[in-house]
Amino acid sequence: MTGPMAATTPALLERDRTLVAVGLNHVRLLRDGAVAFPAMLAAIAAAQQEVLLEMYWLGGDRVGERFRAALIERARAGVRVRILFDAVGSMDTPGEFWSPLVAAGALVLEFSPISPLKRQFRAARLAYRDHRKILVVDGKIGFTGGINIGELWAPPDAPELGWRDDDVEIRGPAAGDMRAAFYDVWKQCGGDVPAGVRPMSIVATHDSHVRVLTNRIEGRKNRVIHRTYLFGLRHATTSVDIASAYFLPGPRFLRALRSAAGRGVRVRILIPEHSDQRIVALATSSLYGRLLASGVEVFMYLPRVLHTKTAIFDGRYTMIGSHNLDAVSAQYNLECNVVVDSAEFGAISRASFERDLADSTRLELDTWKRRPVPLRFVAWFAALFRAFM
Repeated sequence: MTGPMAATTPALLERDRTLVAVGLNHVRLLRDGAVAFPAMLAAIAAAQQEVLLEMYWLGGDRVGERFRAALIERARAGVRVRILFDAVGSMDTPGEFWSPLVAAGALVLEFSPISPLKRQFRAARLAYRDHRKILVVDGKIGFTGGINIGELWAPPDAPELGWRDDDVEIRGPAAGDMRAAFYDVWKQCGGDVPAGVRPMSIVATHDSHVRVLTNRIEGRKNRVIHRTYLFGLRHATTSVDIASAYFLPGPRFLRALRSAAGRGVRVRILIPEHSDQRIVALATSSLYGRLLASGVEVFMYLPRVLHTKTAIFDGRYTMIGSHNLDAVSAQYNLECNVVVDSAEFGAISRASFERDLADSTRLELDTWKRRPVPLRFVAWFAALFRAFM
């Protein structure tokens, strides 16, 4: 085991349950579904005007049912409830799961249906998915990150065994940016938009301390999340810490990683030892050689499935969201990330990262070179298709 935590880490981790003032907003790191779900449910329960939920994977399991009950209660109380789910991400959720929500007065829309029998079906758009995980309450409280709503993220009988993941809670004007981002997609799916709601491209606060980033604005492609990653890599002076569930970046990103390490920046990449996407993990393993030879440190997270998409630059700039470092997120998915410029929040995020490193093993170049030949071939072959992963 490697990556022992600093002496101050326990105190910092205790503080991750508190809101940190950052510019015009207050933000909080929510580590895992066991912490995120209660915070989200509490926000829903306190809603007075509106609850907006945009979720790639909304499970029809016990966790999904708990959220459904909370949403139904607010809809019956007269709160405007809008739910947008992805047809592929929520494929296993039975159609009747949504009926009680609709009966209570909530509006539910499906993003990019896969059934040709549905009015919104478009064969040309089947590859495009809504991979965001957004909850906005009253336009004042927003949540986003990698956590979907389902038992995999916090099994009711053993929440500590859920997938390792991060969300960020925002209270302030940046939550309004999330609201605008939601309605941009809601409108594209045929939903009515309340009077006064303008596109995110117009209302975004552009607060330099807390920024909401999306890779689609009014239906047009936007590479701002990818560019922000590259900016962080190219301007980092001391450290780059990246936790990535699916690590298959393109050549420019890989060059930026190696360049940062070459100029003396400590670059650490945390990836899952046990991935839910085995073919992606195999393709990723083909990238390690040049990274390790360039001085990039690679760690394999051992205890659980790692699903987080978090990056910390110079211990100050933290990015948390749904955007994976792969071609699918860059080319086809709707994603949402948040960048927080705060040394205090960065310290909390980095303490969480160090905690994960303590549960990881460091990959050595010599070990990687000694991989069995069949495994090398399979990994090489899988990497040929990384542009489609």
